[in-house]
Amino acid sequence: MSNNLPKVAWIGLGIMGSPMSENLIKAGYDVTGYTLEQDKIDRLVAAGGNGASSIADAVGDADVVITMVPASPQVEAIAYGPDGILENAKRGALLVDMSSITPQTSVDLAENAAEKGIRVLDAPVSGGEAGAIEAVLSIMVGGEQADFDTAKPLLEALGKTIVLCGPHGSGQTVKAANQLIVAVNIQACAEAVVFLEKSGVDLAAALDVLNGGLAGSTVLTRKKDNFLKRDFAPGFRIDLHHKDMGIVTDAARNVGAALPVGGVVAQLVASLRAQGDGGLDHSALLRSVERLSGSRV
Repeated sequence: MSNNLPKVAWIGLGIMGSPMSENLIKAGYDVTGYTLEQDKIDRLVAAGGNGASSIADAVGDADVVITMVPASPQVEAIAYGPDGILENAKRGALLVDMSSITPQTSVDLAENAAEKGIRVLDAPVSGGEAGAIEAVLSIMVGGEQADFDTAKPLLEALGKTIVLCGPHGSGQTVKAANQLIVAVNIQACAEAVVFLEKSGVDLAAALDVLNGGLAGSTVLTRKKDNFLKRDFAPGFRIDLHHKDMGIVTDAARNVGAALPVGGVVAQLVASLRAQGDGGLDHSALLRSVERLSGSRV
């Protein structure tokens, strides 16, 4: 390990966190990880990282602490309290929260951390599991320019498009907009798939030609096979997109922005979850359209 690189603590080794932390190890960083499941910590150790027995153990001498957990309650659980990051990280450490949470949670975290001499960036990502594995994530960041400059080399080992979007919370706001666009896009693709199939068209051929024109998108490129094979193994679970649609509809209400189509898709995501599909990939919005159209599910 190169000694001049900052020491990194990584909290949260799930679908995204595991491959991302491994990409930091490949880039030469000394990474110590902690998560709730021991087998995930073992995976990090097998990749060349260090395992920790607690959050306090992981963050104690870290220069940079990176967190990647599901939602606001988990961020608060790992950040606050006697066993949390703020009480156990050293003064001057940089906390980079890459979870997707409410903008307000990020603003509050930055304020509370500042009292402990800890700097914070919110740095949620887009690109899903594939983007995490390939290190081509889009990373939207909120916080101070100087802290962004410090974090940028690490973020460049994780993603391809890395942009400071404004003050604390701005990364989360842009991520919320991202999730709005993705959900509406998946819904439009799902409606097209059912329409095409009911019309007796060769679906694979149709999706290929559509993806070559103005209707083409990263969503269609990434999710085409999910639609064709009805393979809904999660890259990004409906449960998490449901959380994100709650974030964007709430934040939009707070600033006075109308999301008429987003509101409808938020309800379709909620409906899918209520029907027991919360653990499936968000491309499973197709199942909702199929149910409404009396097709196979």
